Amino acid sequence: MYFLLKSAVSGLVIGTITVVAKISPKFGGIIAALPLISLLSLIWLYVQGGKTAELSEFLFGVLYGLPSTIGLIAIVAFALKYSMPLFLSIGLGILGWGLLLFVQKLLLPN
Repeated sequence: MYFLLKSAVSGLVIGTITVVAKISPKFGGIIAALPLISLLSLIWLYVQGGKTAELSEFLFGVLYGLPSTIGLIAIVAFALKYSMPLFLSIGLGILGWGLLLFVQKLLLPN
């Protein structure tokens, strides 16, 4: 039951952002940049009995992944700005994300 509820709510959020982005790409992007997925995940973890320490560790994981995610978004945005095809842009973004995460892991060992 939780899976269906989580899927429905998450799908509704993504669907709403897509509709807003069709009307106003900039505003849709601003809404998409909100930490909605992180907060929804946090709520689902809590509802399913997650302890405070686990919730905190999850959020620190989100923070750890944030710099490489920003890099991915920047790479995709610039690739699209320079007329690269969407899937090539996404592929470059994913490669950049992985490289940035690797470098970050070297610089900030756990």
